[in-house]
Amino acid sequence: MPVTPGLRFAGYAALFDRVDRAGDAFARGAFAGAGPVPLLWQHRGNPVGVIEAIEEDARGLRVAGRVDDPALAALMRAGALGGLSVGYRAVAARQGVWRTIARAVLAEVSVVAQPMQPGARLHIL
Repeated sequence: MPVTPGLRFAGYAALFDRVDRAGDAFARGAFAGAGPVPLLWQHRGNPVGVIEAIEEDARGLRVAGRVDDPALAALMRAGALGGLSVGYRAVAARQGVWRTIARAVLAEVSVVAQPMQPGARLHIL
């Protein structure tokens, strides 16, 4: 039986200096040195694919990956899912009008239906 390659995507899992729906904003450098993390669906369960590249740029935390779950890939192809989100632990933050996360330990990246940061979107490659 031939192996079907997963659905490849790229996008921003977090954007810098933009307040999310929870009142948090990530500062540039918050995810500096982030290593490999799992790709989850809605921050739960077993991995649904692989994060192949992860790096900060001037805009935010950019990721590229592959979704191997056929049902999830079908929803993404249909345009029903287009959000990305991060699971993290803040290790340095400043509280003001909103909380600015200066440093975070990245635990996972998730494909989500409704991202906390509205601009955290993916596109299919």
